[in-house]
Amino acid sequence: YGVRKVWQKLKREGYIIARCTVARLMKKLGIQGVWRGKNKQTTRSRDDQKRADDLVKRNFTADHPDQLWVSDFTYIQTHSGWVYTAFIIDVFSRAIVGWKVSTRMNTDMVLDALEQALHDRGMPKNVIHHSDRGVQYLSIRYTNRLEAANLRASVGTTGDSYDNA
Repeated sequence: YGVRKVWQKLKREGYIIARCTVARLMKKLGIQGVWRGKNKQTTRSRDDQKRADDLVKRNFTADHPDQLWVSDFTYIQTHSGWVYTAFIIDVFSRAIVGWKVSTRMNTDMVLDALEQALHDRGMPKNVIHHSDRGVQYLSIRYTNRLEAANLRASVGTTGDSYDNA
């Protein structure tokens, strides 16, 4: 609970006390609420950065396995800080073919998920790999690995939920 919730709870229980008094007492006692933060930025991109074309154009369908993979990551705040999970999904089966959990949002995390997918799927060729414009997916290391594995990179638009299957 923060100052506002403590103050409201005290009012409901019949105590007459000013909100600023609750704030002062909580500060004096070293009590503070949990601040959850807002709008964590996960996709940092530059519009002038070189990137692959959007080969998918929001048509998230596949006729067979390993035709189209979509990649993204999500995050959750824990008591220890932020935890990130990168994943790669085969659109045909909707199965997660590669994933990685990390406390750091970086290229290594998404590369590890890609390596797992490539290993577990037997190094398939000509898979379309679709992602957003996040710097992790547009990094030189990641795009070089896609090229070396004969995957076709596809990049959607920035911050558009319709581009996430």
